[in-house]
Amino acid sequence: MKKLLIVLLICGAFATEVQAQEISKNAIGLRFGQGDGFGAELNYQRAVSDNNRLEFGASLSSRNRYNAVKLIGLYEWVWNIDGGFNWYAGPGAGIGFYSFDDKNQFDGNDSEAFIFVGGVVGIEYNFDIPLMISLDLRPEIPFSAYSDDVFFNFGLGVRYQF
Repeated sequence: MKKLLIVLLICGAFATEVQAQEISKNAIGLRFGQGDGFGAELNYQRAVSDNNRLEFGASLSSRNRYNAVKLIGLYEWVWNIDGGFNWYAGPGAGIGFYSFDDKNQFDGNDSEAFIFVGGVVGIEYNFDIPLMISLDLRPEIPFSAYSDDVFFNFGLGVRYQF
């Protein structure tokens, strides 16, 4: 019984060691989103421990009837899948601002600030060079007079790690 317990402890230690990985201290790049994620986003990630990080993004959009700015902050847990592949998830929140050009459609309200809560779940690959690509989903719930729908923002990120 003692031998079995020792073997299980050793296997557990190796399994824990295999799952441990270090994420880059800093990463900066672009995230190209879909939905009401406002398209391209300037994105920065900062490690806070070996498997946790903060992510910040700023996006601008100019479409047919409106201009928009959005800032988001996320806290992420990162888990190693295999080799350079990781998956990550976490909560977030942000603020934004809309400016509408079509006053008739929005009853005279031509601009609005809003807040939102959301999160992220995604997968990333870290190359041997200081480059990372990611694919993620960010569901966002705005608290706004303009919209109260849940937005599902899919994105592809390309970041330089340093």
